[in-house]
Amino acid sequence: MKTLNSLASAAAVLLVAATAACTPSPQESPTNSATGSAAGTGSVGGVTAAPAANLQRFYDQKISWQPCGDDQCGKLEVPIDYAKPEAGSIKLALLRHKSPSKNRQGSLVINPGGPGGSGVQYAQYASAIFPGEVTRAYDVVGFDPRGVAASQPIVCYDGPQFDAFLSVDPTPDDPAEEQQLATADRDFGQACEQRNKALLGHVSTVEAAKDMDVLRAALGDQKLNFFGASYGTFLGATFADQFPKRVGRFILDGAIDPSLDGKAQALGQAEGFERATQAYIADCITKSDCPLGNEQKAATKRLQDFLTELDQKPIPAGEGAPGKLNEAWASYGVAASMYDPGRWAGLTQSLSEAFRGDGTDLMLSAEEYVERTDNGTYSGNMLQVINAVSCLDNQGDPNLASYPKTAAEFAAKAPTFGKYMAWGGLVCGEWPIKATGKAHRITAPGADPIVVIGTTRDPATPYEGAVALAGMLDSGVLVSRDGDGHTGYGRGNNCVDKAVNDYLVRGKAPADGIKC
Repeated sequence: MKTLNSLASAAAVLLVAATAACTPSPQESPTNSATGSAAGTGSVGGVTAAPAANLQRFYDQKISWQPCGDDQCGKLEVPIDYAKPEAGSIKLALLRHKSPSKNRQGSLVINPGGPGGSGVQYAQYASAIFPGEVTRAYDVVGFDPRGVAASQPIVCYDGPQFDAFLSVDPTPDDPAEEQQLATADRDFGQACEQRNKALLGHVSTVEAAKDMDVLRAALGDQKLNFFGASYGTFLGATFADQFPKRVGRFILDGAIDPSLDGKAQALGQAEGFERATQAYIADCITKSDCPLGNEQKAATKRLQDFLTELDQKPIPAGEGAPGKLNEAWASYGVAASMYDPGRWAGLTQSLSEAFRGDGTDLMLSAEEYVERTDNGTYSGNMLQVINAVSCLDNQGDPNLASYPKTAAEFAAKAPTFGKYMAWGGLVCGEWPIKATGKAHRITAPGADPIVVIGTTRDPATPYEGAVALAGMLDSGVLVSRDGDGHTGYGRGNNCVDKAVNDYLVRGKAPADGIKC
């Protein structure tokens, strides 16, 4: 039986890794940065324009749905470059969990985050994610965004190469190690460019949002109904920025503030993970088996010291591991458990074993986090394409000399995770393709109500992002969940779930500012 726990890697977002901490920032089209529109499609003066003539064939296409297990699969053709649609196209993978009701209200397009999460895989779990009243009201449709999973995936390294890349020291201690990290990031970017020449410069969030409008038309819907989690909130907000009049019932869960640049977003995420870590430690020290001790400050230092010690003295991590458990892999393993308090007990056990010199369980957690399989391959390309998208959406700082200062600034506010997030931005600084995006406020004038959900101790998308996004959207509605873990819907909070379900099924938007 499929469970939500099986979706851990598919729905993982904004990973805390040297390769993926370049957090997404908003993108403006290079042809119309004021409106985020390009090639004759988008929003002009708050009015959603009709597609340009050279895009009409994409908008007119019909999806050929074929049986696909219990669901239906299809393809959507979209231009690689919306400014030059005649220059080539790709096909995006789709999956539809069809409503059994003759009175369905249309389609609900969903995205699990990333950037790089598979919407096709996410939609396979529609009956576990949404209650029956939602899956009867809508055909739930997932798509793999351009460059992701089954939609011409961006793959830069094979398994062993990616193992080595993820093993690089994420917090260099001296100029020589700083150069090693910069070289690793530069080599990775160049490999991405060499192996994905046609598509690498066209996997931005703006382009993915344009693809969603083509999908909306192909599904036969006048407006797009959308559920996006984490990075999916940025994708949804970007759609609303370009096509406000085509916004239907929108749920943005675990929201990102699009007005922050990459550095500010990275700092916010570092603080979010720090907040979640402190919540874990506060819980751990109340239990007799906590390996960190029984006092908050000392326990925090014990965890930080453990990660630092692994930089110099990695420990065995079991057969089939990518190597010994070093600082990089341990940081992934710890971060993975911050997404869900249901994983805290497992982290306690893994840390206990690691403190005794056995890093097997913590390494397994890290491998699950990065989608590494038992045979040394990677089941998805999230951690490779996440850089391609993020580095197009936001220009990284190419000045290597600035990173030690940034790391110190971050560490002052987020002592455990700050330095990882700071150095994680270097991959975008070394990226071979110039960013086309720029942070800006999104207001989406004329859009239907957009429900924005924020969780107070969310590690990956801090609560402040939801407050900011709901506040800047003209039709934003904030729903606050007091709790731990990443995102708020489907986590056992009846108040949040009812607010979402009532809006999706009955069109009843919750009151702005409700607290759950």
